[in-house]
Order: sequence, then C-alpha cells, then structure tokens
Amino acid sequence: MDTQGLRAFIAVAEAHSFSTAAEHLHLTQSAVSKRVATLEHQLGKRLFDRIGRQVRLTEAGQRLLPRAHQILELMDDTQRSLQHEQHEITGRLTLGTSHHIGLHRLPSILRQFRQRYPNVQLDLRFLDSEDAYHGIKEGELELAVVTLAPNEDARYAVMPLWCDRLCFVTSHDDPLCSQQPLTLETLSQHDAVLPNPLTFTRSLIMDRFTRAHLAPRVVMATHYLETLKMMASVGLGWSLLPDTMVDDSVTRLTVDCPPIERYLGALHHRDRTLSAAAKQMLALLSATQDSTINSNIPSPQNNKG
Repeated sequence: MDTQGLRAFIAVAEAHSFSTAAEHLHLTQSAVSKRVATLEHQLGKRLFDRIGRQVRLTEAGQRLLPRAHQILELMDDTQRSLQHEQHEITGRLTLGTSHHIGLHRLPSILRQFRQRYPNVQLDLRFLDSEDAYHGIKEGELELAVVTLAPNEDARYAVMPLWCDRLCFVTSHDDPLCSQQPLTLETLSQHDAVLPNPLTFTRSLIMDRFTRAHLAPRVVMATHYLETLKMMASVGLGWSLLPDTMVDDSVTRLTVDCPPIERYLGALHHRDRTLSAAAKQMLALLSATQDSTINSNIPSPQNNKG
C-alpha cells in the first residue's frame, strides 16, 4: 500500500469527484483513477461506487478513510522526526583508536564533539591500530583513528590526517651521542628498543633497514610508544619516536638517511552507511588535517582504501 494511492483515495472521498480530486492533486483524472484502482487491487475491495456522476464510498471505503488519514499522518510525522534527527544528532558512535593517538591527538576533538553532540553515546575503544582495522572489517567499529597501513586495502575509505616524522632517540649518556652524524649501519650494531613486530610502525622501520641490507639489533619491543620513550631514556637502547613526543628526557640522534614517516588518519568500511554522528566526527577530524597532507599523499577520494 503506497502513500500516493492513499492520498488519491482521500482526495476523491473528500471531493466526491475524480476530476475535482485530480485538480487538487495537480494530476490528470486518469492518473488519479489508476492510483485508486491500484489501491483497490491491493486491498481486494471496491472503495467507490460510481453511479452516473455520483461517486460514493463503499462500506470498505468508509472504514478505510479514517485509517488512511492516520497512516499518512504517521508517515508525515516519521519524516519530520527523521529530519529533526539530522539536526539533533543522537545514537551511538563506536570509535576505535590507538593509545598514542587517543592521548596526543584526540582529546581536543573529543571535547568538541561532546560539547556539540551531548546526546551521542560515544563508545571509545583503545586498540592497536592493526586490531582497529580488523574491527572495521568485521563491523565491530564504525570509525577508527589510527596509524594507517603502509599498503591500504580497497575495502577501507581512508582520510589521512597527520604526518608523524619518526626521530631516532637515545639516552643522554649513550656513546652514540658522541658519534653523530650516524649511519644505519652503525645503529644496527647497537641495541634497539622498537615497536612490536607486525605493527605498521615496525614495518616502516624494518623496511628502511632492509633496503640498506641491514637489520636492527632489537633487544626489547612493546606496543606503547610512551614505554619505548622510557626505555630509551634509561639507556636500554636507541629507538624511534614521533617528533611530537621528543622532549628533554631523550637525545635526538642525527642519522644519515631520509626521514621515516608514518601517517595517522581516520578510516571506515566503504560498504557501511555512516551514521550522522560518524559524519560529524569525520568533519571535526578533517578540520585538524595537516596542511601538507594533500601534497604528500593521495586525497581520501582517490586513495584506494
């Protein structure tokens, strides 16, 4: 039962005329007749008796008329409610992020989101970036803000946001401090503390050494960059940290090689229809995008992932 048929039925019932109803609906008389006939076919009941020029409701038509009004009022109310929800953002947003991004990049964005959309239930989950990708793939997360994979999958829509330049660091009393500038070969002969194997960041680091036919001497590994910073600061080995994390607790090392960079950004599954809350979160994230991102890597519209 479609609303067009109901509207035509009501118009004819109130006007007692197909031609007058057609004028009110800005349709041809044949179009109104066809809509009413379709409705009668769907219901299996005759709704009007047409005797001469008289158009009268049948018993079935009389029973349908108040219900037809109720149905259309409910449809109109539902449409207004949905339009209202577009302005009054509600619902649930499941967002995955890494510990580093959650601590260093997201606080101000989350604060803005909470202030603007207090009726959204934010389910924030701290995960390794690799696990967040899996959560997006399986539909457990609607959005993720993580370290982006070096090789993106076409299933993911990706919005690169920030470029993290990784800096070589060590403790203040490490002998490497007096040997600068260093080479990757020299570093490979000293203990290193690096992100865990199979992480995106570790793969970027290993790729740089592999290209030079070298391998770092990794003595300890962890998922947490803050822990790596502590281990490097107390002399357990050299490490790499995002430039934004480097402070007086460690010494920067000058290394004769091109910079190692990783990209942080937002992603969601291309086949998932995003909620209004997710779209607003993406808008807030987009406003924080590094100005150099678009010139360094493809935009989200062109990125395969």
